[in-house]
Amino acid sequence: MSPLGSYSLRRLVPTLAMTTLLAVASAKDTPAPAMAQVENWRASVRQFAQQHLRHPAWGYSHSVRDYELAKALATEDHVTVDDDVLFAAAYLHDVAAFAPYERPGVDHAAEAAGIVAGLVSGTGFPMAKIEAVRAAIRTHMFDRKPIGPEAIYLHDADALDWLGAVGVARIFALVDPNGAQPDGPAALKMLRDNLASVPPGIVSRAGRARSVPRIHELEQYLQNLSDETHAFQAL
Repeated sequence: MSPLGSYSLRRLVPTLAMTTLLAVASAKDTPAPAMAQVENWRASVRQFAQQHLRHPAWGYSHSVRDYELAKALATEDHVTVDDDVLFAAAYLHDVAAFAPYERPGVDHAAEAAGIVAGLVSGTGFPMAKIEAVRAAIRTHMFDRKPIGPEAIYLHDADALDWLGAVGVARIFALVDPNGAQPDGPAALKMLRDNLASVPPGIVSRAGRARSVPRIHELEQYLQNLSDETHAFQAL
């Protein structure tokens, strides 16, 4: 692992471990041991994402949407997914897009897959499942080829989040995360690129069905924007 990767683990693991301890100390009721362990590691991961993975285009809120949508897609396809794997992968798949975990010039999905074991170690996560988490993280982008149910549904949920109204909001946030000087032409190019390149990468039947209204929303937005812009230019 690279020096920066090691630094990332040294920074994150104590954070997740401390979150677990706080969750145990503050629990009002004591559940069965197995359930307590599950709830504690999930609470740790969720709290870490809330506190440290903040970005208007990706981060905590995006991770929540990916997790919930991936579950919904699997249900619609009548496919069973391992919820431990899906939860960990959904909440941590973009961790390497954030400092100090990012590495310049290194694919954020590959880096996140490389460090995720250290991120959840010591939290109570069932480490026998870590390879499936790595696989799902590694192929979460729309242009990748996921293998396995958790990877497929995380991949498709992540793709759908680039389409529709939320896709528009994410792109404008991405080109100007501080809201100071938005780059309209750059945003429009990215939206058109997503419209052309994201839908063909969707793998699951449910994902393709869900993409139809989102594609229409994005197409309609771009058409409306074009019409209104041209109307003002004609004045």
